[in-house]
Amino acid sequence: MKLTAPREELLVPLQSVIGVVERRQTMPVLANVLLGARDNKLSVTGTDLEVELVATCAVSVQQPGDITVPGRKLLDIFRSLPEKVSVMLSTEGERVSVRAGRSRFTLSSLPASEFPLVEEINAQQTLTMPQGEFRRLIDKTHFAMAQQDVRYYLNGLLLETDGKALRAVATDGHRLALCETELSGKARTSQQVIVPRKGVLELQRIL
Repeated sequence: MKLTAPREELLVPLQSVIGVVERRQTMPVLANVLLGARDNKLSVTGTDLEVELVATCAVSVQQPGDITVPGRKLLDIFRSLPEKVSVMLSTEGERVSVRAGRSRFTLSSLPASEFPLVEEINAQQTLTMPQGEFRRLIDKTHFAMAQQDVRYYLNGLLLETDGKALRAVATDGHRLALCETELSGKARTSQQVIVPRKGVLELQRIL
């Protein structure tokens, strides 16, 4: 794998997914992010096996490929570089080289085949709404989620649609928060899904 891009282009997707990359892991690969470069696009994936985040950016790909590298170390490197500097990222055997100006960094890597990907969702329906409106649903309800309740379904946020509106509901068994917004466009089928607590907090962070 070999690619070049401005520092800022690489920094944004890494910052978006780093929230689910844990420092201490029983599986070393979970401390890494999966980098996939092809078609002049870089995808950056992070997961803790409960939540998976994927972000992309435009890059110049000289050699396509996939590799995993320590996520937080890579983020620290990008943050330390001067603004607007051009960065070259390339694989050299089992290591990844980062070059920018007079700076050069070398990181250990693990094969992309070892990175656990969440099973792709076969979506029954898709809802589209303004980002700010979805953020409002989360902001108005997330505080009522339980944190470590043995009733696991309380440790998350219920998203429910009756086809005409989207409703967010959270409760810890003592208090309940509800917020809803109308959906535009054609009517949809009724559906419910519970988003895990960590997924909700990550959504709140990146929206």
